[in-house]
Amino acid sequence: MKKIFYRFGIYLSIAFLLPLMLITGCKDFLSVDKYFSDELKLDTVFRQTRYIRAYMWATASYFTDEGSLHQNSYTPGPLATDEAFTAYGTEHGYNGMRYVLGEITANDTYSLGSLWYNSYYIIRKCNTIFARMDEAEDMTTEDRVEIVGITRFIRAYAYYNLLLNFGPPILLGDEIVNSNEALPYYDRSRCTYDEAVEYICKELEDASILLPVTRPLMEFGHPTKGAAYGLIARLRLYHASPLFNGGSVARIYFGRWTRSTDGAQYISQTYDEKRWALAAAAAKRVIDMGIYRLYTTPSDKETPELPNGVDVSAETGDPDYYYAWENGGADGLDHFKSYSEIFTGEAIIPTNPEYVWAKRSGTLTANTQMSFPNTAGGWNGMAIPQKIIDNYAMVDGRSINNSSDKYPYLEENFTTSIKTFSGYRLLDNVFNMYVNREMRFYASVGFSECFWPMSSCTSAGYYNQRINYHYDGNNGRLSSTDPLNYPPTGYVVKKFIHPTDAWTMDNARRMDKAYAMIRYADILLMYAEALNNLTGQHTVLLGEKEYTLERNTEEIRLAFNQVRHRAGIPGLSQSQLREREEVQRQIIKERMIELLYENHRYFDVRRWGIYEEVENEPMMGMNLDANKDGFYRRVIPNTSRVGSRIVNRKLVFTPIPLGEVRRLPSLDQNPGWED
Repeated sequence: MKKIFYRFGIYLSIAFLLPLMLITGCKDFLSVDKYFSDELKLDTVFRQTRYIRAYMWATASYFTDEGSLHQNSYTPGPLATDEAFTAYGTEHGYNGMRYVLGEITANDTYSLGSLWYNSYYIIRKCNTIFARMDEAEDMTTEDRVEIVGITRFIRAYAYYNLLLNFGPPILLGDEIVNSNEALPYYDRSRCTYDEAVEYICKELEDASILLPVTRPLMEFGHPTKGAAYGLIARLRLYHASPLFNGGSVARIYFGRWTRSTDGAQYISQTYDEKRWALAAAAAKRVIDMGIYRLYTTPSDKETPELPNGVDVSAETGDPDYYYAWENGGADGLDHFKSYSEIFTGEAIIPTNPEYVWAKRSGTLTANTQMSFPNTAGGWNGMAIPQKIIDNYAMVDGRSINNSSDKYPYLEENFTTSIKTFSGYRLLDNVFNMYVNREMRFYASVGFSECFWPMSSCTSAGYYNQRINYHYDGNNGRLSSTDPLNYPPTGYVVKKFIHPTDAWTMDNARRMDKAYAMIRYADILLMYAEALNNLTGQHTVLLGEKEYTLERNTEEIRLAFNQVRHRAGIPGLSQSQLREREEVQRQIIKERMIELLYENHRYFDVRRWGIYEEVENEPMMGMNLDANKDGFYRRVIPNTSRVGSRIVNRKLVFTPIPLGEVRRLPSLDQNPGWED
């Protein structure tokens, strides 16, 4: 076994992929047997192009389904933020809750640590392809371009995941680390955050030259030029953001974090505004490709009219609001369908123009059961906190604290009639808090007295259900099939659930779902944010093209307002656009709502440096311990988990598995996780 440790353990982890200390028994020896099998096949693999291509796609299969954001997730995700909460037991693999409850440690990272190991496994296999692909005598120039482009993208994406979750990685370049050296040979130090961003972006730039602009429908999910450009845009935006770009936030979080081998700062302590220009250029490059757009559905007879009385003055309002969509306004769309169909599976997945890069996700489809009612075969517990509910606008775009007389926000009384719009049914006897809200609210949130069609089910009593969450309601705590199967805040996420989706009884089925790693709405908001942070004019080189950028309020308005108009609400006014802080406030709010449960807020609140501020706000919901009359009252959920949630700066990055740090003297742990 000792011989195997030195010769073969490094294949599995290059000292980073599998805790080598585990190779001590027959069970763990099976993982070494896999090494023999793989290694013996390599000579055969690299004789023919078709085998190399198969090896390449097998390498990509080691990425976790990106839609796996709740149970056994590879990243802390929504449950580790203020946009999600659950009472489900952490013993069942809810890593986001484990993270904020302090159960994740460097010594026990649960499945979060697998991202570290799997990423380096992927990187090694990619490097093997680069080193040996020329052995295939039948490889054409076209084959080589395809394989190099995709493999370079795969390797860059592995580093991208490492950087976002663990912080600065160990960069290996094209090196295939030997597998029979003494342990000191494997000792490496981490790069800085700046070095990682530049390396990954360079890899993605190189890959983009070789990747196609579009792919056939059967290749949906395969990397494209736009996918590479989109990842670059996100990395550039993060790199420019306060947490990683000098200033007070970077100093507070990382001022003392230096590399033990040479004292270099892992995170730059010097602000560089030019990074915002690079981020803006990267987002603009995606926009200028001209092949992506927001998904929209035209209005029909079921579409409600735009709200009356919206301010369209040039100074304080949105003068474009009542224009047709094609002319820059909000008219002519079904705003509910235009948003909901992106996520429910109603839109044809491979042709959705909003997907800059997306993949089908069986895990995302399966996870909808976590929101489904107990009375319909679900688990009833993937909850949304009241903070999110309160940030959804009214139908005319006003906040709940500044609602209009025509579309008032009320926390009293109930509806007296049924209202149907865009195929959605708002029932009678619904609390007025949920009336007159913007369409993304109805597309995303399951609230008490909400209507659930579940129309693929043909068993009487299991479809067209009114679901309520008060204590003695049909899906309240009293009727729960399990003590934990209830929504602690009184709301569930409904965003990915199609009206036909059902989980139980005759003919129940679910529509396929896709998870978007990058969608066009995100690109537009990135562009607006990056431009908003410029105070001067900058010329930057991106790829082979120069971009000259400044804080152009018209460009910000056009990008940001598209997202708002698609949702049916007015965009930024000229008075708002003049105030940089106000625009940033609106971007923060818009990203919270538009990108709900898409694994962006976890990273956003960290990169903005507002993580501690927003996470320390009390988590609130409706009163699940009361009957209907007392249910609609803001309370802290009656579960010890709320008080047990921790807010700690060390949670900015997940910990590197302790075994890796102990084996490699030069591998520094992330701040706060050293013990």
